[in-house]
Amino acid sequence: MAAPQEPTPLSAPDATPLPASDIPKGRLQKSDGSPFLKIDIHTHVLPRHLPDLSRRYNSPGWIQVKHDDATGQANMYLDGKFFRKVENNCCNCAARVPECDATGVDVQVLSTVPVMFNYNKKPEHTLDLARYLNDHIAQCVAENPRRFSGLGTLPMQSPDLAVTELRRCMEELGLRGVQIGSHINDWNLDAPELEPFWAACEELDAAVFVHPWDMTSNVRMEKYWFPWLVMMPCETTIAICSLLLGGVFERHPRLKVCFAHGGGSFPGTVGRIEHGFNCRPDLVAVNTTRSPMSMMNKIWVDSLVHDKDALMLLVKKFGVGKVLMGSDYPFPLGEIDRPGRLIEDCDELSENDKERMLAHNALEFLGLTEEEFK
Repeated sequence: MAAPQEPTPLSAPDATPLPASDIPKGRLQKSDGSPFLKIDIHTHVLPRHLPDLSRRYNSPGWIQVKHDDATGQANMYLDGKFFRKVENNCCNCAARVPECDATGVDVQVLSTVPVMFNYNKKPEHTLDLARYLNDHIAQCVAENPRRFSGLGTLPMQSPDLAVTELRRCMEELGLRGVQIGSHINDWNLDAPELEPFWAACEELDAAVFVHPWDMTSNVRMEKYWFPWLVMMPCETTIAICSLLLGGVFERHPRLKVCFAHGGGSFPGTVGRIEHGFNCRPDLVAVNTTRSPMSMMNKIWVDSLVHDKDALMLLVKKFGVGKVLMGSDYPFPLGEIDRPGRLIEDCDELSENDKERMLAHNALEFLGLTEEEFK
């Protein structure tokens, strides 16, 4: 039997040309009358055109997007079954600019929709798609670098290929890092197989944004949107604990890792996790000598918690310098009406705290300066 031929690489998708924009309007003003800079670390984007991936790779289980030109919306399908509806702004970077202007967002950090991770597919196919998605994000950034920055996606099921594409993202495409899932099939994030990836992220000073995905589902999870409301926070907690208890932060002390949705349920359960570390070290402290509480300064989180008390818990547990504004744009479970509202409206935060959380922490995380967006 002849060996299957590799598909020819997907050509870079077209990014809709972006109009020049004025200084964003609708900005919250500081006491001196100047506006807060706002950088949204957590936004998702898809190219307008996705080829028929199931046909391209001769295998099922790939997302297909069908656009309705009359409404501007698009339907996503998985193996022919309806998956979700997305608005025009999910696939059109030009449509984002006036929305950012209206809500005072200066910069969006673009990353793919997590359903596109495809870690369960053949690595060469996931790599092929990742390159296509990464080229699209890089093109959006290149056409309007004052308003966009970008994070790539990788074939994490093959760490060697992941490292190769990570280097391309950082060294050729000008992206600032990558978004990865909360686990890679049966691997938690401390899996020995992932060590080359973490070493490369540290070497390249790549920002890593961890997003929950592939939540465990059974009959008890079918009602009330539990996979998104309950299991996503649990997924993120497992990811954080894996890096802490697996010693990843000890082995790679310069890693920059940010967790979506305020670190999930971890901030509320870290006391229990710490207690378990101390009372059952034979079960918990098997791969690290550092307790979870002693490593909290290694963790970055976004601000997407929808509750002022929860936001202040993030500040108390991680420190004001580790909380980044994130909205989950353009999806309805995010902070869409005014990204950063929770931070801006929180009276317990000083102006300096708000300034750091709305932008300056993101600049540090991404390795950028404010001048790059002026």
